[in-house]
This record gives sequence, structure tokens and C-alpha cells, in this order.
Amino acid sequence: MSKRLVSILAVAVLLLTASGCSSFHGLNGTDGKTWVEGDGTPKQIPAGDRGKPIDFSGDDLDGRSLSLAPMRGKPTVVSVWWAGCPPCRKEAPLLVGARKQLGDRAHFVGIDVRDSGTAGPKTFERQFGIDWPSFYSPGGEALLAFPGAITPNSIPATLVLDARGRVAASIIGALPSQLTLVEIVQQVAADG
Repeated sequence: MSKRLVSILAVAVLLLTASGCSSFHGLNGTDGKTWVEGDGTPKQIPAGDRGKPIDFSGDDLDGRSLSLAPMRGKPTVVSVWWAGCPPCRKEAPLLVGARKQLGDRAHFVGIDVRDSGTAGPKTFERQFGIDWPSFYSPGGEALLAFPGAITPNSIPATLVLDARGRVAASIIGALPSQLTLVEIVQQVAADG
């Protein structure tokens, strides 16, 4: 195979992966969805096996700068969502409940992907009472900051970063319960 053909194929695979195969509805298992939903099973990473701290900065839904760096010092819950995602709507009250239950023991931040404008996401946040900021990443580029933890088509997804900013747990798919997230955050905080 020529180097040019290999390059073209590599780019095509990358584009399909990065887009979450949103224009390719014939994939088995997607049931016509434009995302691949996980089963919501939590995966925790022992402290000694966690990777490097996640350094990510971008803009929020109002165009203001937002960064994960100032959130260090306690666990950070990172929620990946978009306004038109049915499982995201289902889990939003669970995230809000966990935020209330945890209080100031954890930071919360979102990553809004796929929305072509900010009006829909802002309405989503008001509707569900979401009071934490969200990165605005309509192309999903923000998800590339979490290699090995989530893929560009992992919607919804919830990550818990430890106090150092390392991925300590992930839930791909809708949260199974508010209690699950609260217990994971408490465990990550206890791990130090």
C-alpha cells in the first residue's frame, strides 16, 4: 500500500473517530444514534496507577477563559454532555443532587460538546439548575485532553479527577445514581 493511501486512510479513521461517527449511522449497536453510550459502569483507578495531571484550558459558554488548574486541591467532577442528548438530560438531576450533597468538598465542571451555539446549552443549564461552568467545545476537542479515559464519542461521560488533577475514576454512559458519584468522590478524597 502506498504511503499516500495509508495517510488518507489514517486521516479518514481519525475523522470518523473524532466526529463520533455522527454522519455514519450504519454502525452496529448505535441504533441510529449519533453517539456511543456506555453502560454507566464506574471504573476507579488506584492512586498509584493514575496518569499525569490533566492540564486543560478553554472558553466557557460565555466566552470567558476557564481552566482545570485552579480546581486542584480537592476532587473535580467533569461531566461531558450536550443539550440534545437524552441520557444527559436523564443524569442532569443526579449531577445537581451530587453537587448539593458534596457541597464544597468537590469542584464541578462540564464540557459541552456538539452544540453549534450556546443558547441551547445555557437553556439546558437553567432548566436543570446547573450552577457550575462548562467548557464550550462544539467539536469535542476538549475530550482529547483525557487520553485513555474517554473518547470523542463518549457522551455522556463523567470523570473524577483527584486533588492533583489526575483521572481517578470514569463513568462512560449515564450515571447509575447520585449515590454512586458521591461515594466515588468521597473515596477519591480519602485516597489523598
